Order: sequence, then C-alpha cells, then structure tokens
Amino acid sequence: MDLFLLNQKHTLTILKTHKRYNFITYLLNPASKSSFRCLQTIETSQNPYKEPFSSATTLPDSLLVEKIIFNLKHGNVNSLLSYQLRLNPSVIVDVLCRCNGNLQLGQRFIDSSVLNGSNFKHSSVSLSAMVHVFVRSRRLSDAQALILRMIRRSGVSRVEVVEALVSSMCGNCGTNNLVFDLLIRTYVQARKLREGTEAFRILRSKGYLVSINACNSLLGGLVKIDWVELAWEVHREVVRSGIELNVYTLNIMVNALCKDGKFDDVKSFLSEMEGNGIYADMVTYNTLIGAYCREGLLEEAFEIMNSMADKGLKPSLFTYNAIINGLCKKGRYARAKGILIEMLNIGLSPDTTTYNTLLVESCRRDNFSEAKEIFGEMLRQGVVPDLVSFSSLIAVFSRNRHLDQALVYFRDMKKFGLVPDNVVYTVLMHGYCRNGNMLEALKIRDEMLEQGCVLDVIAYNTILNGLCKEKMLTDADKLFDEMVERGALPDFYTFTTLIHGHCQDGNMTKALSLFGTMTQRNIKPDIVAYNTLIDGFCKVGEMEKASELWDGMISRKIFPNHITYGILINAYCSVGHVSEAFRLWDVMIEKGIKPTLVTCNTVIKGYCRSGDSSKADEFLGRMIAKGVAPDHISYNTLINGFVREDNMDKAFLWINKMEKEGLLPDIITYNVVMNGFCRQGRMQEAELVLRKMIEKGINPDRSTYTALINGHVTQDNLNEAFRFHDEMLQRGFAPDDVF
Repeated sequence: MDLFLLNQKHTLTILKTHKRYNFITYLLNPASKSSFRCLQTIETSQNPYKEPFSSATTLPDSLLVEKIIFNLKHGNVNSLLSYQLRLNPSVIVDVLCRCNGNLQLGQRFIDSSVLNGSNFKHSSVSLSAMVHVFVRSRRLSDAQALILRMIRRSGVSRVEVVEALVSSMCGNCGTNNLVFDLLIRTYVQARKLREGTEAFRILRSKGYLVSINACNSLLGGLVKIDWVELAWEVHREVVRSGIELNVYTLNIMVNALCKDGKFDDVKSFLSEMEGNGIYADMVTYNTLIGAYCREGLLEEAFEIMNSMADKGLKPSLFTYNAIINGLCKKGRYARAKGILIEMLNIGLSPDTTTYNTLLVESCRRDNFSEAKEIFGEMLRQGVVPDLVSFSSLIAVFSRNRHLDQALVYFRDMKKFGLVPDNVVYTVLMHGYCRNGNMLEALKIRDEMLEQGCVLDVIAYNTILNGLCKEKMLTDADKLFDEMVERGALPDFYTFTTLIHGHCQDGNMTKALSLFGTMTQRNIKPDIVAYNTLIDGFCKVGEMEKASELWDGMISRKIFPNHITYGILINAYCSVGHVSEAFRLWDVMIEKGIKPTLVTCNTVIKGYCRSGDSSKADEFLGRMIAKGVAPDHISYNTLINGFVREDNMDKAFLWINKMEKEGLLPDIITYNVVMNGFCRQGRMQEAELVLRKMIEKGINPDRSTYTALINGHVTQDNLNEAFRFHDEMLQRGFAPDDVF
C-alpha cells in the first residue's frame, strides 16, 4: 500500500513537472499547439467540473447537467454563464428536477442562466418546470409571466399546456394546485376565456382540483363578456367536482341570471345556495336592484330594497345610486330627486355619481335652472364635480345657444384642476357651429390641439358640418384633407356631410367625386346619401343623372323611400312633366309606400302650374282617400290654381270645404282670392273679401294693399287707389309705386 502511494506521488510529481515544462515550451514557442492541448487536458483531468478553454468541445447532456449542478452548489455563477449556449429544454428540466429539494438552487439557476439567455427557444415543458419553481418559491408574478408566455405561443394547444405543467412536476415535489389556479387566472386576465374554459375541463378530466377562487375568476370573466350559457356550463362542472362554493360564486351567478333577464329563477337559485349554507349579502341585493333598475322594473327594485332590513342589511350608496339612475331613465326625475333628499335625511352622503345622474337628466331635459340648482347643491355638499358634471352643463348651454354660460362652466372646470378632453372641446365646437360662429369654433379646435388632444372623427365631423352649413366649402375641403393627413379616417357621416354641402352649393361634380371616394373606401352609401345626390341633380335640372343614380341605388339593393319619390315627383312637377310625376306616384302607391303631405302638395302644385286645376282637384280627393289630410298649403295651392284660371266659383267652393274641415282661411288664402277679383276688375267683391278677412281677425299685409291698389288703378279709380295707398303707409307698409 505504501509502495502504491509512493508511486502515485511520484507520478503526480512527473505530471506537475511535465505541466510546467509544457507551459514554458508554449511561452517560448506559441506555435506548438500540441503543448497547449496537453496542458489543457491535464488541467481538465484534475477538475472534471471546470469548463475547458475550447468552446467547441461538446458534452453529453448528462455530463452538462452534472457540471451545472456542481457549479450551482459551489456558487460559481460566472462559470454558469459559459453554459448558456449549450442549454436546451431537456437540460433545463433535468437541472430543475435535480434541484427540486432546494428551491434556492433552482431559482439561482433560472435567474443566472436561463432568463438571461438570449434567443433561447423554450419548450412548454421547460417553461412549465420554471413555473413550478417560481410557484413553490411564491414568486407568483414571475410564474404568471411564464404562463402567459406559454399560452401566447403560436400553435400551442390547451392540452399541450396542461400536459406540460403536469409532466414537469418532479417526482418528490408533489402536486401544487396553485400552478393550475394561476393557469386559469392567467387565461382570464389575458381575455382568453374560451381557452381558459377548455383548460379547466382538461384539468378536471385529469382529476386535478382548481380552487373556488380560480373558478370564480373564470365564471366572472365569462359573465362579464355575456357568455352566460358557457358560464352555467362551467358552474355545473364546478358543482359536480365537489369544489366548495362561496358567496362570490353566488353573486357571479345571480349577475348571470340578471344579464339573461331570468329574474324569476333568482329566488330558486338563492334558496338552493342557502341549502348549501351560502347566503345572499349586500352585493347580491345591489346586483338585483341594479339589474331591475336597468330593465326599468322600478317597483321590483323598491321591493328588493325594502326587504333588505329583514336580512339585517341597510341600503348603501350603491343601492341609492342605482335607484336614482333607474328613476331618471324612466323619466321620473321628481321621484329621483326625492330619493336624494331621503339619502341626506338618513345621513348617507351622496357622491359624484349621485349628483351626475340627476345633472345629466336635467340637462337632457334642457332644464337649465334645475341643472344649475343640482350643481350648486353638489358644491354645497362638498362633492367635487368631474368631467361628466362640467361636460353635461357645457353641452346643455351650448346646445341651446347660451354660449356665454357654457364658457363660464368651461373656465370653472379649469379652476377645479380638470383638463378638458375631446368630449368637452367637441361640445363647445358644436355650440359655436350651431350659432354659425365658425371663427370661434376653429379657435377651440386650435386650443384643443395645443393641449395635446387628438381630433377624432367626431370632432372633425362637427366642424365640417358647421363649415358646410355656412357654405364655406373651400375651408371644408381643406379640413377634410387635414383630417386624412392626421390619420383620422373619414366615416359615413364625413362624406355625407360634404356631399350635402356641395349639393346645396350646386357643385355636383365635386359631390359625385366625393361619392366615388366614399365607395372606393368601402363605405357603403345608404338611402340618405342617394337622396342627397338625386336631389342635387334635380335642382340643377340634370334629370338624366338623377335617373342614373336611381338605377344605381336599386342595383345596390337600396330601395327608394317616400323621400326619394318626393324628390323626383317635385322635380318633374317643377319642369312641367306632371304625367311622369304622377307615374312615380302610382309606383310609390303600388309598393305600399305611404306618401307624405309634402309630396301630395307637390303634385297639386304641379297640376296647378300646368294649368290643370281640375286634375289637382281630383288628386286632392285621392289624397284624402289615402289617409293624408290636406293642410293650408294644399288648399291654398288648389284655390290659387282655380283663381289663376279665373274660376272663382271653384275657388270659393274650396274655401268653404276648407272651413268645414276646420281649417280657417289665412292671409294667403284671402290674398289669393282678392288678387283674382282685382285682376278681373271686380273691386266690389275684392273689398267684400277684405272686410270678411278683417272680421275674421286677419290684418291686411303688403300683398293685400298692393292687389287692391293695382285693381283700382286698372279701373281708373285713382281716389280709391290713393285711399288704400295712404292706409298702407299708415300701417307701415312701403308700396311698390309712388303716386
């Protein structure tokens, strides 16, 4: 034995000498690679866990795992970095399994080597192995980040994710159900509710339990996006699994029943839960009351609120806010305000939501004084208003052209430290546009941009509409170009506003160009867009183009309505093509489209203009038969038609019919008849009409006196002409002629 030890020491001495020799040789002759390789081999043989100098050397995975474990145990972090390029998913899993009894060791490996590795492609199993380490170490946010990475990998199924989590559990570390809870929660938070449901079912099929908290997370997520039926399927699976339910489960499923409108099923569900020892709480009652209020079932909501005392519960601020909101939606503002007073009387302090609900409703009703009163009460109670409060007030005053008052609230809002948003600025711009004050509207636009707000399509459309109404079409076109440049995509309203503006201006070429751009952008035109264009072409007398648009509209399966027919009927009547107008009338009636009074009056006017008042007479009878009641315009147009044909008897006949229908002749009716008599020189009858008109309490106007003066002049009765001339001056009317 002594001889063996002696020989061993001798060998080591020779090796050390040889090592020094080779090192010296290498220094003297660097070209001698064999010397260096020999030295490297000797050094490695003395420490099998030290990484060799050459990175080209490949090691089997089993030896690599051993080296990593050795360096981990000895805290050689720098040595671990040299292994990063050699790591693969299998090695990571093996190392972590070897470390399963020592969490600190596993974390050190992941933090120093795995997470710092660049461009390393993990498998689901390697990610899962790290998840288990982090969960057992209570580094749940790190674990969830890895789970999120797993479920977002393309082409990875829920089965693969679950299988990976199951297979990566090392033999002696046991099952940690928190991993599966975290998986379900991560699916919910990532809004992958269907995938989360599938993962839950796979876990249950494998016999793994998921906590009720994770189940509630999944159920709540499904109900929130209205996947109520799927939520009930998951609930049934939870019940079958024997997982102990709690009050959160109860409240989630009560909300599901309410969303489905199954209020009748709530009572039986609550009874079933009570049988399991789970009782409704304040959240349950508030959920029911809120649901009843949203559905307008206020009596039921009050009944639920009144029953809370029997359960030892008191209505909360949420309860009262739900009731006030429900009352306001049903238009019962006075009762809602009474609830506010009730709250104050019992010492419950209203919040911003309480006052905003009342404020929004009073503003919707355009009740300025009430809105100001609510806002004042809000401030007196020390409740701080928010953007909703101020935007409601600014909107109601802007909408009703009280811009000075709107600006007061706009300035007050800034004093409260609130920064105006897109809604507030757009509301103000809308107010200025309604008043036709485009200069101020554009100033608001500039301030909006200076404050860093991005003009959205609604803001642009608001200004475009104002510019088009003021016939500032050049500015509107420039704004449209700016809108496109800034990336605000024009919508249907943008194009129809500009098309209508150019049609009103008679620029049909531009209107048609915009229509083409609209269709190229796959924005489908509707009946309004076609009606606008057809009306525009009719007004400029291009009936052929109007007909082409009519045909194009029908080819797109967009069918004309009463407005479309009315536009064309009016256009044909205006150019004297009454027969074509009446043909369209017949088509409209055949298609079951009820004509409007405006369309009927257009046809009467067309017949009268073409000198065929008898047909207008006949048409008025058909119009009444169709259930369209004539108005003053209908009768006055027809009476004027007969007067122009000098058929005064017929004119008086229709005046009598008009009175029988309860429509008293107006100044226009009397002037039409009087003008007819004056034109015929029948001045006595004309003055009889004048006296009758005055007896009916209708004062003569400028047209009345002009007709009488002209009538007497044509009869050379200058004294009477001067008499009416003087009376006309006394009444403040300026005559056409100077006598």
